[in-house]
Amino acid sequence: MNFTELSSSVRPEIIRATQAMGYTEMTEIQQKAIPLMLAGHDMIAKAPTGTGKTVAFGIPILQKAAGFPAGAPKAVVLSPTRELAQQIAQDLTNLAQFLPEIRVVCVYGGAGLEKQQKQLKAGCQIVVATPGRLMDHYRHHALDL
Repeated sequence: MNFTELSSSVRPEIIRATQAMGYTEMTEIQQKAIPLMLAGHDMIAKAPTGTGKTVAFGIPILQKAAGFPAGAPKAVVLSPTRELAQQIAQDLTNLAQFLPEIRVVCVYGGAGLEKQQKQLKAGCQIVVATPGRLMDHYRHHALDL
């Protein structure tokens, strides 16, 4: 299945971003996950590294978050490590490259808490976080869930 086949249910800016990122054909996890998530279903999925899981959940998240102002987050993505959190945030930012209203904030330990608090206070639609740092921001009232 080609990403352009999603054009009836996904904003053209997101389809354009997949093309700009060099994606044409969807992987198995993307073919199964994207339509279900766009329809509002919850899902648990498992797929090997490098199969496009971030795009599989990123497209539905961006589709639903687009049009909302940058305020309290509309989605939180948890990551077990700082490196993976940074990678996920970058992938989501790339998917949102033609949606200027979308803000993705990445929060993780080992980085300045105050700088992250300022980013959260400025507003965003999507937060990518490690669990410990997410709780830090929640306890400091920097994150409204």
